[in-house]
Amino acid sequence: MVKLDHAKKNYSGFSLDCSLETNPGMITGLIGKNGSGKSTTFKAMLGLIALDGGSVDVFGKPVSELDSKDKQRIGVAFADSGFSNYLTMKDIWAILKSTYVDFDEKFFQDKCRQFEIPMKKKLQEFSTGMKARVKVLTALCHNADLLILDEPTVGLDVIARDEVLDLIREYMENHEQCSIMISSHISSDLENLCDDLYMIHDGRVILHEDTDVLLSDYAVIKVSETDYETLDKQYLIKTKKEPFGYCCLTDQKKFYLENYPKIAIQSGTIDDLIIMMNGGELR
Repeated sequence: MVKLDHAKKNYSGFSLDCSLETNPGMITGLIGKNGSGKSTTFKAMLGLIALDGGSVDVFGKPVSELDSKDKQRIGVAFADSGFSNYLTMKDIWAILKSTYVDFDEKFFQDKCRQFEIPMKKKLQEFSTGMKARVKVLTALCHNADLLILDEPTVGLDVIARDEVLDLIREYMENHEQCSIMISSHISSDLENLCDDLYMIHDGRVILHEDTDVLLSDYAVIKVSETDYETLDKQYLIKTKKEPFGYCCLTDQKKFYLENYPKIAIQSGTIDDLIIMMNGGELR
């Protein structure tokens, strides 16, 4: 659906060199700390920035060659952009209807009622949670084949976040060949939603893994300096010196559970992965 092959973009103090791919029927997560290149990657996918090298293909063609029909197939929600705060939902409805050939009025109306979104109030009167619902809803309302969602749950409370995530899950269930690319700072969102994950750091993808594999096979090992010396290090991805000894990341949890039953081993989470991959040393 989308393929980035060493897509390069250079700024003062930052450079992107990213390769990744999304596939039909899958939700792919993009994780990394602030400033790692997530938003720049999304902009590259959409052709919003001119590349300094590499390529971006969408629907099997260069992103620069997408025509109006191709762009109708894409739904986007950015954390730092949206409609003017002076517009009402009635105004937005009219804009979407005139913009998208496949605008689903019934879906839009039903979801506005479900989320109790007022039609005549201006967006500036909406809460943060309500604005987030609107952003995602406008991305989903025209039966897009590709969704790019940048931090769709940022700043939301637990209830509002669950509502947005349920909306995304429901959309995927009804559009089985759709491809969704999503970023989030909240690890539980991605663990429960995504099929696979890319981690980006300083503009480079440093890890790609199926979410199920990450949660089942990855682990954090904590050992004293003495135990670390005798530890088989062939399956360690990253190590980090700690006051108590060493903290290590592995993708072979079973090996260490079977061969080192007395050491502390805890299943890996996305938060663990981000911390270790950004702060540990490569083995």
